[in-house]
Amino acid sequence: MTLSIGSTAPDFTANTTQGEISFHDWIGDNYAILFSHPKAFTPVCTTELGYMAGLGGEFAKRDTKILALSVDSVEDNANWSPDIEEVSGNKVDYPIIGDSDLNVAKLYNMLPADESGSAEGRTAANNATVRTVYIIGPDKKIRAMLLYPMSSGRNFDEVLRLLDSIRLTESKGVVTPVNWQEGDDVIIPPTVSDEDAKAKYPSGWKTVKPYLRKIPQPV
Repeated sequence: MTLSIGSTAPDFTANTTQGEISFHDWIGDNYAILFSHPKAFTPVCTTELGYMAGLGGEFAKRDTKILALSVDSVEDNANWSPDIEEVSGNKVDYPIIGDSDLNVAKLYNMLPADESGSAEGRTAANNATVRTVYIIGPDKKIRAMLLYPMSSGRNFDEVLRLLDSIRLTESKGVVTPVNWQEGDDVIIPPTVSDEDAKAKYPSGWKTVKPYLRKIPQPV
């Protein structure tokens, strides 16, 4: 199955460093970040999991759960966690999936569906495509997908910014411009007529172009 924005995130049951989870049940009524790694004990991923752990409070404020995936066993990931904490200063308090049977990586199109074998004997290079971030909504639909090469560390501040934009636009019916940050002006969607906009935004708006109308970020 090919995944895209708007697809239902595939459900699965998996063992993690915090016990077995059923993904959709685990998400519940929250948003979720699922981010994957080609192998435990790899340098770039060590920095990423640690930084993400440091953002745990920020994601919790946004009713968002964090779930990592590594194409290795639960034991390997548990043994990796002390290194992550030592390097970053942040304790990993979110679950890490031990995807040693490659099931979740295949479900999420990060490895070919016909890929054979298990994690045993595989190298990070074999798993180079397992480097995706998914933002998933409470309705279990995929809101965003970010794919990175193995050599480039991901920007999780951007993931947080993107999550803020998604939550704002879904709750307030607006869209966000380039490089938008929390508190910046937002845009009235072109699908909203001027007549409807007058009723919805009685304080008015700034017309940059007939199709580009800006307002302060709604509270």
